[in-house]
Amino acid sequence: MPQSRLVADALGVVTICLVAVLVVLGLFCIIYSFYFRSRILGQGFSQLSYFSGPWIIRITYIFFAVWWGVGEIIRLNLLRHHGRVLDGLTLEWQEKVCKGYIISNLGFAEPCLFLTLIFLLRASLQRSGTLGHKWNVKTAGFVLVYCIPLFILQLVVILIGPKYKEDHNPKLRSYFIRAASSDANHDTAFCTYPLFSTIFLGVFATIVTIYLFWLGRRILHLVINKGLQKRVYTLIFFISSFFPLRVVLLGLSVLADPGTSLFDAIAFLSFLSLLCCAGVGMCMLVYLPVSDSLSLRSLQIDTEARRRVAGKRGSISFRATEKDGTSGAAFVELSLFNPSQHSSPPGSPRLVGWSMVVPAQG
Repeated sequence: MPQSRLVADALGVVTICLVAVLVVLGLFCIIYSFYFRSRILGQGFSQLSYFSGPWIIRITYIFFAVWWGVGEIIRLNLLRHHGRVLDGLTLEWQEKVCKGYIISNLGFAEPCLFLTLIFLLRASLQRSGTLGHKWNVKTAGFVLVYCIPLFILQLVVILIGPKYKEDHNPKLRSYFIRAASSDANHDTAFCTYPLFSTIFLGVFATIVTIYLFWLGRRILHLVINKGLQKRVYTLIFFISSFFPLRVVLLGLSVLADPGTSLFDAIAFLSFLSLLCCAGVGMCMLVYLPVSDSLSLRSLQIDTEARRRVAGKRGSISFRATEKDGTSGAAFVELSLFNPSQHSSPPGSPRLVGWSMVVPAQG
């Protein structure tokens, strides 16, 4: 077997293993979210219902991450050559699979993944009462609507681009619109990344990065703990660095011939970049908020117990403080839960936050 084929197969196996880890992590986070929600509904922790508000969007984020991961496996020609799983596909159908991969991942899964992440971040700035069923439905709708422009552009590149080149601009380089490169000798098609598709994704990545910096600045203005600041910085760093890096790598892939070791290495590194974004986002915005919120299950009604509520380190989440006896409202603030110390030392000024209506206790 040629050395390039050995490299491609090895990277393909690693890709499948990493996607499997992502899927397992996603399933665990979904189960954990349902467990948290059952604790709230089953044991009457109505004060914590606010923290589980975005649970549908959290699961939606995992869904898009898994969708993207499965698409990355389908892209691999590891499954298509030398009598393997998809060897029965004709060359024409393999090319259609590659085109579908570009439309599905670059046109839908990836933009929806980052749009969902943005809305989950914005949820930390929402006033209480907005993170209910209506908010989840509206947010899911906004994610799909905002994804439409990029989805249409990818459709244009894949479906209309080749015909435009053939009929109107024969001099246009194939790598601008090519989603697959065929190897007639081995009856195998190698999935490639059209440069136009990468450019459109790059524009989207630029907009997302700029907005993320602005959103992160607002969140950091509210945080009250250095540990939480580190979390926010970590999330911003991974998203604003590795997502643009993926776009750059996809753009560089046109300089290498499909099927060579260099091309496979670039494609794998671009996959690894987005995998880091998806994994970090899943931990920071799904697992750790639920873990922190579960640590609040011992929340007491009296004011002192409310101020001493603590939990695990490590997520972007919220904390309920004392109840206003005149207005019947409580105060919500961003905080880092730590069982070893009080969140607010005695005599400290009131922390940054916003009012939250707390359901009346029976």
